[in-house]
Amino acid sequence: MTRRVRLTVSGIVQGVGFRPFLHRLANRFSLSGWARNTAFGVELELEGGEEAVGAFREALRASPPPLAVIEGISAETIAEPAGYRGFSILPSESGEAATLVSPDLAPCEACLRELFDAKDRRYRYPFLNCTDCGPRYSILRAVPYDRKNTSMASFPMCPDCAAEYADIRSRRYHAQPDCCPVCGPRAFLLGADGAELPGDPVTRARELLLAGGIVAVKGSGGIHLACDAKNREAVLRLRERKGRKAKPLAVMCRDTASARAFCRVSREEAALLESPRRPIVLLDKREPDAAPELSANTRIGVLLPYTPLHVLLLDGAPGEGDAFVMTSANRPGEPVLTENGEAVEALREIADAFLLHDRPIVNRCDDSLAALWGGRTVFFRRSRGFAPQPLLLPFDASGILAFGAEQKASFCVGRERHAFPSPHVGDLKNAAVLDHYRSSFAAYLRLFGVKPAVLACDRHPDYWSTREAEEASRRLSVPLVRVQHHHAHLCACLADNSAPGPAFGIVWDGTGLGDDGTIWGGEFLTGGFSGFVRAGSIRPIRLPGGDRAVREIGRIALSLLWDAGLPTDGAPLPAARRAALAAMLEKDVACPRASSVGRLFDGVCALLTGVSSVSYEGEGAVRLEAMLRPGVSGREYPASFYEEDGVRRFDVRPLVREIVRDRETGVPLPAIARSFHDALCAMALDQCRALNPQHLPAALSGGVFLNRALLNGVSDRLQKAGYAVLTHRRVSPGDEGLSLGQLAAAARQRSISHVSGSSAQNSND
Repeated sequence: MTRRVRLTVSGIVQGVGFRPFLHRLANRFSLSGWARNTAFGVELELEGGEEAVGAFREALRASPPPLAVIEGISAETIAEPAGYRGFSILPSESGEAATLVSPDLAPCEACLRELFDAKDRRYRYPFLNCTDCGPRYSILRAVPYDRKNTSMASFPMCPDCAAEYADIRSRRYHAQPDCCPVCGPRAFLLGADGAELPGDPVTRARELLLAGGIVAVKGSGGIHLACDAKNREAVLRLRERKGRKAKPLAVMCRDTASARAFCRVSREEAALLESPRRPIVLLDKREPDAAPELSANTRIGVLLPYTPLHVLLLDGAPGEGDAFVMTSANRPGEPVLTENGEAVEALREIADAFLLHDRPIVNRCDDSLAALWGGRTVFFRRSRGFAPQPLLLPFDASGILAFGAEQKASFCVGRERHAFPSPHVGDLKNAAVLDHYRSSFAAYLRLFGVKPAVLACDRHPDYWSTREAEEASRRLSVPLVRVQHHHAHLCACLADNSAPGPAFGIVWDGTGLGDDGTIWGGEFLTGGFSGFVRAGSIRPIRLPGGDRAVREIGRIALSLLWDAGLPTDGAPLPAARRAALAAMLEKDVACPRASSVGRLFDGVCALLTGVSSVSYEGEGAVRLEAMLRPGVSGREYPASFYEEDGVRRFDVRPLVREIVRDRETGVPLPAIARSFHDALCAMALDQCRALNPQHLPAALSGGVFLNRALLNGVSDRLQKAGYAVLTHRRVSPGDEGLSLGQLAAAARQRSISHVSGSSAQNSND
């Protein structure tokens, strides 16, 4: 008996070879019909025997294309057969966007074989791809995912590519970015003056790098600055020209074997490195103090080539040119560059040459940065290779737009049970970053067909993200939910784990506006999506000079000494400045308070290292973590608590006195650093025991938990004491993941209070 059925498949089913897969599957089961992309996914009709249709559906569920993510299949039986002859792929149906979009993916093994096959027509062609790999999000202007809606629209296929595109037996059957040297994009090398240089551009760029030069290299989502990672002078020259004094530099290695020359690589880390998503992976150095010019930490961020152009750039003799620094090409504080002309203008004093190409980057996308912890991925930055793939939520978030924080900014868009976290954006205080934030936000709404219904933002009135949310609320006449910073962190951790709450939140970071008008950052919260109670914190640290103390951490060291009743001459500052700052502390003038673990790290770092200022947020914590050495233990520092206004606070003064005592008596720095980390881990357990009588799961969030020693130490102690522990796994615990928590809090508030109108709401009212 002939059966005709219509299927609608939702999920990541465009740009992953899904329609060609359906065509081959239909042929396998002798079924006729058609398939097409729609704004909601892929729609198809099948006609044939009932058993064959059932077998088709079972195979579709059990073994979809490797890069596809099927989230739902709906079926509708149609009474009358249509009499289809064969199976065909129809033109895409337009309409409101509701499909999912695949991230950019690294070259597959089949494409790599072609890249190095001298007999293949794409031999050493930097832009080959197929349905299993290549650019997706970075080239997409609109959905459905068809060539006309991408930046490949300006590259008409030649007859050979068109024949592949139409051939069901080809790996490039309906591959939208399909191209070759005849019809596709081209790479070229420009000198520092912007004039094109003769010869093979990739080979010449490689030669320049091996000679100690600095080359700007255009990838799929942005432009990097590259130099030979094994050439110390070249690395230091790059740091000097770019003004990147201390922040670690990422290294692109030819393969995992090349990475092992720098780092220790476990089997699980190798799998993450080699995955099609190709994030930067933080790996332990082979020797903790090796290659300080690349990273002052004990780890180096390593990634493998993720475009054919990068593969060719790192292709050479064994041991030679197999590791290049790849750091984002941008002006200080601005987003990574994407435009050729802009890059030449902005980088002419930094780069000696420019390896560029003429395929436009539609959607900027930085490299993702991750590490493995306990067998799972911890994101420092979730971007290329992962964005814009959504997270599946346990609740409906339709129409909710969350605007995130100001530093390490991101936004998050909700549609049904999907949350779409944006790629990494940056610090919104910079005008160019704010423009990038706005354009990316608009692109997400367009691509995913989201109509704003509720907005969510941080409570800090001066955040640019808050101002953007307020303006959008007025312009769109939709309600705005203001979510306290650390409550949003707690909600982000719950949503990340699909946990319903409530939980005991241990939220440690650098800065977040508290409900009492002070800066919070060492918080112990009880609550869930609908609200929270602040149960514990740490003793507030005075910041003489306010925001200046965040970079001039010697000021925080002086504040800690002053508060502990110790001589302030131990602070790494000139005598005159110490006297002036001490007077500010005595008079309590321009000394805002911060109950922040991040600021505590900064002050202790200054006390131990003598460093008076840092060049980037979190450097103090990075330096202290880098002091730790395997096998070097510390001692138990005293723990003291007191209650103030119903909040149980950890008193940092005894801790500071013990640290200073150890420093003065010559205790090795690794031992003091270990004692300090252990004291914070013990404090977390003590607070949990005292403030969590319900034995709720402990949710760890905030940027401080990117510190591996703290994440390990706090988790281990809590678990041994019988507490369940929730940690981040799909978004960063830092401020970049904050927008997910805002979205979750707003969704919960809408569900219980039916938010309406345009009035502002608070998340824990």
